Amino acid sequence: MYFKYFKLITFFLLTCCNNLSVSKLPYFITPDFTPYWINNYSKIDTLHKIEEFSFVNQNNEIIDKDYIKEKIVVSNFFFTTCPSICPNMTSNLKIIEENFNKSEEVIILSHSVTPWIDSVKRLKNYQKLHNINSKNWHLITGDKDKIYDLARKSYFAEEELGLNKNNNEFLHTEMVFLLDKNSHIRGIYNGTIKLEIKRLLEDIHILKNESQI
Repeated sequence: MYFKYFKLITFFLLTCCNNLSVSKLPYFITPDFTPYWINNYSKIDTLHKIEEFSFVNQNNEIIDKDYIKEKIVVSNFFFTTCPSICPNMTSNLKIIEENFNKSEEVIILSHSVTPWIDSVKRLKNYQKLHNINSKNWHLITGDKDKIYDLARKSYFAEEELGLNKNNNEFLHTEMVFLLDKNSHIRGIYNGTIKLEIKRLLEDIHILKNESQI
């Protein structure tokens, strides 16, 4: 998995060394997360994007594809009984929450990968335990197969291997994803590393300033 991050970092270093002026973020349209740069904006609607979904959050509110339209989305996958990377990711994502807690333009979606355990009530308790205060941070649960399909087929959450796994195999990833207002993947980050979350913060500002196409 870390080869993926090495490839991304190398790509951006090469870009800088060649004095290329990059004003926008790349698109990620394949499971290997090779950055794809748009040259022909008429093709943008044909690019890979997150598929339709419908789940419920910690307040028993429906969160679906319509809800995220015209919003910048920070997305990850976790479970409330996780003893290791999930609390770390949650702690780091609070940096995003603190910077955008008054903005309805930026939201966080944290999908439970143990929805048979993570009921609405349990998610609400997790919210209180971790002092999640923003109304724009949604801890969501729902049908297991739909969550796993979304993670593996829309987000490529486990690279190529994820596409070949069935939904009986447990999903666990430290990756955090950035979606633009058209549900395209525009960034991938290691959610357990605070420096990566700071890069995510910078990329959100780039998306906010990105001219509408």
